[in-house]
Amino acid sequence: MGMNEIQRGEIYLADLGEGVGSEQKGVRPVLIVQNNRGNKYSPTVTVVPITTKIHKSSGLPTHVILDGVGGLKEKSATIAEQIMTIDKTRLIEYMGELDEKFMRKYIDKTILVQLNIDNKGRGGKNGNIRHKTLRKANTDCRRSGSSLQYR
Repeated sequence: MGMNEIQRGEIYLADLGEGVGSEQKGVRPVLIVQNNRGNKYSPTVTVVPITTKIHKSSGLPTHVILDGVGGLKEKSATIAEQIMTIDKTRLIEYMGELDEKFMRKYIDKTILVQLNIDNKGRGGKNGNIRHKTLRKANTDCRRSGSSLQYR
């Protein structure tokens, strides 16, 4: 697909292929949530699927209702519990975008909830990730020449 550089916050129509069980599948809108450096250099992109099936579960902290924004023709919801990485060739066409302020205020929070990370980058309630552990892992990797380096 010949498209301009993919940007975080953009919404694309994508073919997610065949899913298994409750996985999102088929042709549907997706929201690009990956950082722009990854979008530029990686053959894959991290997305949050979007659904028009809004029901009682849309009150979940991993959902954001989108109504009349981002080029969506129907009232829809992002479903961060289905965050996934797909090959860029699955993207069919650009639909619209959400601004960065909206992404940070609403979408990023749903992803943090889904991954059990608080807004300081630590594991949230019942989580076990701590900054100290990450710093030690990065230090150990730099010493061993591994590629995990946070810049």
